[in-house]
Amino acid sequence: MTVPSVIVHRDQDLLAKAAAARLVTRLVDVQSAGGGAHVVLTGGGVGTAVLAAVAAAPARDAVDWRNLDIWWGDERYLPSGHEERNETGARAALLDHVDVDERRVHPMPASDSGLSPEEAAERYAEELRRAAGHGEVPSFDVLMLGLGPDAHVASLFPAMPALRESGAVVAVHGAPKPPPTRLSLSLPALRTAQEVWILAAGESKADAARLALSDADPAQVPAAGARGRARTLFVFDRAAAGKLR
Repeated sequence: MTVPSVIVHRDQDLLAKAAAARLVTRLVDVQSAGGGAHVVLTGGGVGTAVLAAVAAAPARDAVDWRNLDIWWGDERYLPSGHEERNETGARAALLDHVDVDERRVHPMPASDSGLSPEEAAERYAEELRRAAGHGEVPSFDVLMLGLGPDAHVASLFPAMPALRESGAVVAVHGAPKPPPTRLSLSLPALRTAQEVWILAAGESKADAARLALSDADPAQVPAAGARGRARTLFVFDRAAAGKLR
């Protein structure tokens, strides 16, 4: 796994704008080299703020949005269009404002899909396999993650069975924060990404940020196991970075 790099910004607003600029640049570079790109989005306050900042960025149209595959790292297992779904937030913040190809937007199934959470996880895993061509998941160019106060990433919470799963997508039951039922990429799937970016803002994330950068057991500190193949980037505001040495 790659050794993480840490970037600290003054506050959450600057963090969101800087991460947005970095994301646009990364996607443009990847598309210039190979045509298409794969990005994995995250929800939460910081993740959604980054997407809104991309939508407002003057350079956003340098991205070939129709040649971009858009995935999610996790999702709350709620009905389609529910305000707490990460997909809903991403569409309102960014996707409704750019010219995406809906065939290349890959939301995780909703609870009104008629599928059980386990069936929904397998359905998303099948979609990932189809896009990959070979292997379990496509080569994600950027995979963004939020960081919980308990150091969870995606919907992989400390000491929960989902952390032991080896498949690409897992159904999560009994999550310690609502809603209790979720879908998530597994830790092995997160680690296939070329670049993993972990975003955090606020004093409540300071302990988690310190642990995420340690050699802690990922079974207890999931963020300590989220690393990219080519690069791992932690992007914090000053409050979240307050307990780093």
